[in-house]
Amino acid sequence: MRVLHTADFHAGRNLRGLDRTPEVHEALVEIAGLARSERADAVLVSGDLFDTVNPSAEAEAAVFDFFLRLRDARIPAVVIAGNHDSAARLHGLAGLLGWVGVQLVAQPTANPLDMIRTVETKGGETLTVGALPFLSERRLVKAADVMGGDVGAWRQKYREGMSFFLRRLSGGFKPGSVNMLMLHATMDGAVPSGSERTMQFDLTNAYTLSPLQLPADAQYVALGHVHKPQSASEMPLAHYPGSVIQLDFGEGGEKKHVNLVEVEAGRPARVTPVPLASGRELRTVKVDLEHVEARLSKLAGFGGLVKVVVRAPSGTAMPGLKDRVLRMVPNTLAVELEAVQDDLALPNLKREGLSLTELYERFHQERRGELPDDLRAAFKEADEAARGEEQEERAEVVK
Repeated sequence: MRVLHTADFHAGRNLRGLDRTPEVHEALVEIAGLARSERADAVLVSGDLFDTVNPSAEAEAAVFDFFLRLRDARIPAVVIAGNHDSAARLHGLAGLLGWVGVQLVAQPTANPLDMIRTVETKGGETLTVGALPFLSERRLVKAADVMGGDVGAWRQKYREGMSFFLRRLSGGFKPGSVNMLMLHATMDGAVPSGSERTMQFDLTNAYTLSPLQLPADAQYVALGHVHKPQSASEMPLAHYPGSVIQLDFGEGGEKKHVNLVEVEAGRPARVTPVPLASGRELRTVKVDLEHVEARLSKLAGFGGLVKVVVRAPSGTAMPGLKDRVLRMVPNTLAVELEAVQDDLALPNLKREGLSLTELYERFHQERRGELPDDLRAAFKEADEAARGEEQEERAEVVK
């Protein structure tokens, strides 16, 4: 049996004002073509189809076109929702997607066996998948537990809850079938790309799973959530295929791929990475102010997207710097300033007692010059609104 494993499409991702959806669509067209050319019996998608819970029409069109291409190739798919997806929205589409051969599990159920999905291949083999969509830590760790402040206890409660689901899902595995597990979660030791925006807390080892928790009778564990392709466990075999394009500058330089899993019932699986060619390359260039022209001239002909970080002494006036960079490298998405001055080495000594608005004003002064009055007013208004919401949330938790 040949199973193609992919994850983390993030259709609808916006990078510094640029919609990456056309590139994601290009990658999905490529993956659908690989599923056909590699003679895949099934495709597994381990969550984060979309980048937001309210994706654009273009993002939905890109994902649904992918499923239609699989349908045209008569390749079934099993899909779970990730933390970026709206579980309720996808759950509402599950029945409709079933008509094109997509078995979608968007929400965990009270009975984990309801999340078992079965695919009968053309060769007469059976694929059984325990499909566990993203399960919010908040559903497993009560707010009262978090307020207690014992990080070790939070982690243990989360692991115990996940272990319950994993044990029950493995109970649905069948003799004579190829048995796989699919989930959207963070494993111990997972290496992030630097762009997993909602994963910073996960990757501090607060909410992670140990490979020892994975059911030993799973022949392959199809993971999603971490964007950097990597192996997460050897026994049982567990892999993150990673995102389908370089989504953020933190992923610059990463080679993207999908996993081709070859396996038969009762025997070890073999995983082969299949490289992807879609998506523009992302590159971050750091340069000292006096070397801007010389350094950026070397980017002539580079067709990817660029972030330029200019190092300069704090307080240096740099009018027109962004325009200078854009004239030399039109495909630059961001120009950032990095202050290099001794007095910035001890920022806490300079910033004690300052309000958040004053800190932002100091930051803007150090990096970009005098803060405009309208921007100061907007920041102050946003800060006050955020603090009001935080107070409401605390009051709700106390209730």
